[in-house]
Amino acid sequence: MRERSLPASPNWYCSRCSDVSSSGLLGVGAKNIIYLIDVCASSCRVAGELVGHKDLVSGFSFCQHAGQSHICVSSSSDGSVRFWDSDSKALIREHAAHQSPVSAVHWSPVDKNLVVSGDEKGVVVCHWYHTGDTASFFPEPRTIFCLTCSPHTWNYVAIGYKDGMIVLIDVSKKGEVIHRLRGHDDEIHSLAWSPLPCEDALYTRPEDGEGSISGGEGCYLASGSKDQTVRLWSTAKGKGFMTLKLPYLKKRGTAVDPGVKERLWLSVHWPKGRPTQLMSSCFSGELVMWDLTKSGKQRWTLFGTSSEGQNHSRIVFNMSSVYPQDGRELLISTSMDREIKCWDLASLECCWTLPTLGGFVYALTFSPVGTGCLALGIGDNMIRVWNTLTTQNQYDTRSFWQGIKSKVTALAWHPTKEGSLSFGTDDGKVGIYDVFSSKPPQISSSYHRKTVYTLAWGPPVPPMSFGAAGGKRCYSLYSCAGEGIILQHDPCKLNGEASDIDKLIRDTNNIKHKLSPHTDLSWKPDGKVVAIGNEDGCIDVYQAPGLKLLCSIQQHHKIINTLRWHHDHSSPSELHCLLASGSSNAIVYVHDLHSIIENPPESPVVLTEPYRRLCGHTAKITSMAWSPHHSARLVTVSYDGTAQVWDVLEEAAVSNYRGHVGYLLCVDWSPVDPDVIWTGGKDFTVQEWSVSKQEFTKPPKGNIRTKMKANPKQKKKNKKGGPPGAEGSAQPEINGAPATVGEKVATGQELSGEDEEDEASSTCSPAASPGSRAENSCDRFEKDFWIVSNLTVFLSFNLIGLKKKKPRSMLPLSTSMDHRPKDELLQDCITLASVRHNNSCVPGQGDHIHLGLFADRQALYRMFDAEEEGHVEAGHFDSVAYLRLWTGDLEGALQLATEKGELNDHLLSIAPMAGFEVWSRTVEAFVKQLCLQEQYLKAASHLLFTFIYVFLCFVCTQVCSREAIALVKARLPADEPLLKELYTCWAAVLEKDGHFSAAAKCYLAADASFDAAKVIARKNDVSSLRAAASLASISGEAALAQSLALRCAKDLAAARDWVGAQEVLSSQDSLLVHRLHLCVAELLVAMLGDSEVSPAASCVSSHLWASPGERHISITDRVRDVWEEQFKVSHQSVGALLQELKSAESPAPTANIPLRQVQTQPRYILDDRLTDNQNAYLHFLRISFSLCWPGDVSVCSRKHPKALCHTEEEAKAAASSLQAFVHYYHLYECWWKTSTSCPVGGKFDKLDFDASLLLSESHAACQATQRSVREIQQKLGAMVLQHSQTQGGSGDQETLLSLSAKMSKHQKELAELPSTLKMYPHPDVVECCLVLLHFSKPSSSFSDSLQQEAKNLLHKYGTSPSVLKASQRFLI
Repeated sequence: MRERSLPASPNWYCSRCSDVSSSGLLGVGAKNIIYLIDVCASSCRVAGELVGHKDLVSGFSFCQHAGQSHICVSSSSDGSVRFWDSDSKALIREHAAHQSPVSAVHWSPVDKNLVVSGDEKGVVVCHWYHTGDTASFFPEPRTIFCLTCSPHTWNYVAIGYKDGMIVLIDVSKKGEVIHRLRGHDDEIHSLAWSPLPCEDALYTRPEDGEGSISGGEGCYLASGSKDQTVRLWSTAKGKGFMTLKLPYLKKRGTAVDPGVKERLWLSVHWPKGRPTQLMSSCFSGELVMWDLTKSGKQRWTLFGTSSEGQNHSRIVFNMSSVYPQDGRELLISTSMDREIKCWDLASLECCWTLPTLGGFVYALTFSPVGTGCLALGIGDNMIRVWNTLTTQNQYDTRSFWQGIKSKVTALAWHPTKEGSLSFGTDDGKVGIYDVFSSKPPQISSSYHRKTVYTLAWGPPVPPMSFGAAGGKRCYSLYSCAGEGIILQHDPCKLNGEASDIDKLIRDTNNIKHKLSPHTDLSWKPDGKVVAIGNEDGCIDVYQAPGLKLLCSIQQHHKIINTLRWHHDHSSPSELHCLLASGSSNAIVYVHDLHSIIENPPESPVVLTEPYRRLCGHTAKITSMAWSPHHSARLVTVSYDGTAQVWDVLEEAAVSNYRGHVGYLLCVDWSPVDPDVIWTGGKDFTVQEWSVSKQEFTKPPKGNIRTKMKANPKQKKKNKKGGPPGAEGSAQPEINGAPATVGEKVATGQELSGEDEEDEASSTCSPAASPGSRAENSCDRFEKDFWIVSNLTVFLSFNLIGLKKKKPRSMLPLSTSMDHRPKDELLQDCITLASVRHNNSCVPGQGDHIHLGLFADRQALYRMFDAEEEGHVEAGHFDSVAYLRLWTGDLEGALQLATEKGELNDHLLSIAPMAGFEVWSRTVEAFVKQLCLQEQYLKAASHLLFTFIYVFLCFVCTQVCSREAIALVKARLPADEPLLKELYTCWAAVLEKDGHFSAAAKCYLAADASFDAAKVIARKNDVSSLRAAASLASISGEAALAQSLALRCAKDLAAARDWVGAQEVLSSQDSLLVHRLHLCVAELLVAMLGDSEVSPAASCVSSHLWASPGERHISITDRVRDVWEEQFKVSHQSVGALLQELKSAESPAPTANIPLRQVQTQPRYILDDRLTDNQNAYLHFLRISFSLCWPGDVSVCSRKHPKALCHTEEEAKAAASSLQAFVHYYHLYECWWKTSTSCPVGGKFDKLDFDASLLLSESHAACQATQRSVREIQQKLGAMVLQHSQTQGGSGDQETLLSLSAKMSKHQKELAELPSTLKMYPHPDVVECCLVLLHFSKPSSSFSDSLQQEAKNLLHKYGTSPSVLKASQRFLI
């Protein structure tokens, strides 16, 4: 007996897959099961299932007659129609009159014995319930989508077809067609008869042409189609009289696109007692009620407008109405959003919503913090969180789908953080959801390669070192997946790299051998130890945090599927160390590890006997849970389709639950009710049940799900079936997924053929199935590998595999030796070991023929010889030929087949591998053989072949090489397309291998000059770029040639090979402007290198005109002279060159850009806002120096980031500033060089630059004022600090006022100075005066006027104490 449950999602794209009986029992087809749900205005409850169909349920209908309201009928894609008793949930009878998938069924509302069904081929069958008779009709050769029996005339049936046709037939006249109703131009999704038996007047729109329809003997019929219209028909006149177009309702802020028809399903329903009101679905799941008596556009009323979220979020497939005992008229709707909703037709409001599930229930777990909060991991790519303790809504669930995009196969709540839920998916993803937030989940950046099966929270182990302050316990997230590894994730840094705990296990326990793949893990609640289950059935228990191995439990002999520790609350301490384990051998073992955990041994202990054995299940164990309310009470679920409650200490079975259909995958105990357990499984359902209310105490002796196994042959036949209306080649859909897609459950090993069930996906295409928990390293036969390694073996195996019957064994003798008694097989192992170590026998012959497969190659050849003798005796010469092919004796195999007349197309196709002569002889022999077999046409076709061309094509398609090209060029015409294709293919191979020159030659031979230049340039060195540019220029690829030449020139300029760079650019006339740019860069580098401003670097080559000149000549004058003399640039052409150069793209200048890049970027040379040639030079010099010169220049650029003004005055100021810094550097350079070489009192050489530029009185005044401001600011700061400490002093107050006045005066003076003085820096004038006077003291290196000017500046601006002290010796 069950309490609550979430059923499977109703099937999609079926016209009548749900119906309600007069007593309020709703039947819904989901997968191949019909779920029965008791409905009323306030709630609903799943009452049971009708199980028996082998394929998708495509139709369902109740008998609406008194006394038979409990009888119902269903149809399926398996071609059957079944009658059920919904009270006893038993099958009454089955009809198999259809030969194709049945797409629709309906129980006549008039005749209680008549049921009508239709299939995809267009066949209509009448079933008579009381007699069991059937009658078939074929009114139209079209695919039936829907049908409905008239509620007024028993023999009238309306049928809707895929192509938009509606046909009204009379079943009493052998299916005679009464009317063909044409108007729709797409699929008919639904049909509904008017509840009135006659055609009373209905208002219509004037454009409909009739005005109104009244009177007549017929009845109105409504139809909904994929063409987005609802049409009303008069069956008396056989024509339509009203067309209703679906309204385009806005949803979630966006309007529906009416042009998208693929996701539309238009369902119509005409309730009883409402002849003027018609219900229909809309584009995005909305339900509307049409008032057929109104005219105009607004003829509809929307359901669920009182609050947000009442309507379905996706298209609606079925609607049905019922009058329950409370007198309220209810409407039940099913939708693609996997929800069943109940509506009150009086208020058009939603009464309740029943969530449904669209996939296997892989995981379910209760939150340890949020009481009653149940999380479900479903195969429809969603997580459901169910508040099971709510009183207002028993099915209060929320769905989470963002960031998942795959089947949810594992769940784990955080032990202490409420709402934090970790999940693992089928595609190896691990993430954490905050269920109380609308944010998407955090996804770990470390993915598993296969399906995640287990998640567990536990204490961190090395190398994770994150912790919480204050001694608060912290947790890591552990995930175990199908590839057999366990990853440790940092929940605070999921974007970081997860660690594989195998490394820690190896290091801690000094393990050298390969660890067995892990399949499950479980942390003890106190976090002291962790149990890890392995593929080989072994369970290892490790001590945290170092993961020292305490013991190894070697009781199971199959893969471990589940591990659970006993809880440690409200139970005796001796039970805290109980570990329950389940594997694929159907026995549950419980181990008592108390002594090992409390007193850890020095070396690992091996346990071979369990504490308790729980026997009863008949199939593999998939999950288990300890009761939090009892001591040593365990519930387990299994592939046998049952859940079993155990008293562990007594080894006794307490209760057995058998409410599911198919195997179970997950289980958890209710955290609040000790008598309630929740289970989920392959039947897409989650069920709540009470332990004390179960009829059985032990599992069934046989597998309970064997009675529900589908016939594998039948499933294969139905692969061509599809959803109603689909073509013959389409597959049927179950909630959007093909019904015959093989599915393997996420827990346990591989399933047998009958267990490969289908599972729905949340999309229209099936998602990838999760693999088995442990997959063997030896996969199935891989064709790609054999194609590469041995084409002959591949073809041989394929030829054998194409036979429908079981192929004959190629090695029958050795195979038969492997079917001997067990003792002899074991002796073979001993013999083989002796052979490999002692050579005691000769394998491959005699009694040891089969051992040749496991010894050396010579033994294998001896086995082949013996097998060939057996095949010759049996007359199987084709097998002999294949064995010779395997040994490499192709010529011998062909000779044998020729002699025995066993040549075939396959042997002929591989004959060229033995050489041209052998192939020619084989062709001749095969032609003779065909003539003897009187296959003259086939023999003639072989004689007409152009042998050499076929052979060449074969060779060329298998390998692209030098020999293949030579062969093709030698024997085929020059214009043969195969040659160009071969060159291109070989070039691609060479390019992939890094042979760019050879690849370029191939491209040139194939007339692909552009590709040739590109592939040469891939090397990206100077010589390759130069060659690529030349090649592109010769081939006429001007744009590519310019691009490559520029790349090459930039590299050469970066290496200071100026001559080479100019040569590369000189080959392209259109690159003159870039040559001018390199000219400026070379002159600048030469000037800076001579002054040692630029970093020292050797110059590979340079031009004569770039040799260092006199320092007093400015760089702008030198650039102008070189441009005019060497490049013949006139003043008239400068403007055009500037426009061309400024269009070159380059990065924006920054203070961190290296000088080398400055020298090679045109944008830094010329500003797009300067038109004067002189200003362009000056602007280039300013930017270059401001980016590479250390000190105040860069600081100034940060203080004044604004761009240059357009005036010549500022350009000159910039140039003067830069020139001053250059002279400043030369001044100190001269001082440093001569200070060590010249004796005291000696003479200095004359300076080779004009030092007067350093003695700028305007800059000196500006600098003096700035120094005064800084001094006053320092004094003010000190005075304010002292004043705040002493809190008094009138003298201080007077001094403070005087300093403030001085500050205002100096700030006013600074504001009056020209902006160029403040924008463009200048060396310290006072400092330069001191240095110059120092030079002139021992000698007369400077003129008297220059010395006097320096002294005057010192007198006027050298007011600081340090300057006064230094200038005393010069001013005396």
